[in-house]
Amino acid sequence: QVQLVESGGGLVQAGGSLRLSCAASGRTFSSLVMGWFRQAPGKEREFVSAISRAGASTNYADSVKGRFTSSRDNAKSTVYLQMNSLKPEDTAVYFCAADLTYSGMNGNIGSYDYWGQGTQVTVSS
Repeated sequence: QVQLVESGGGLVQAGGSLRLSCAASGRTFSSLVMGWFRQAPGKEREFVSAISRAGASTNYADSVKGRFTSSRDNAKSTVYLQMNSLKPEDTAVYFCAADLTYSGMNGNIGSYDYWGQGTQVTVSS
């Protein structure tokens, strides 16, 4: 089992920044591909980013490329999502997720085995 706890969400004005954190426990963190997803009201959960086990590779949705950066600190069992130049359309509940294989790097939601409870991000115009 893997437990994931997100933090860092909040209310920010358009153009602002937030950094989300996701702390993991229950399994060797460096064995996990970590992903970020988001879900806006009335919409399906969508892929945001993925980061490989050592952090050497990342993948981003087109909608966040150049604005969001995912990183990880395996010593702290934590993955981060730095979000810059935020837009109102970024408003959503953000979830981190853990993948026991490598298939999650492609952003396939079905590849992820464990999920956090989510943290709300609201961007005002």
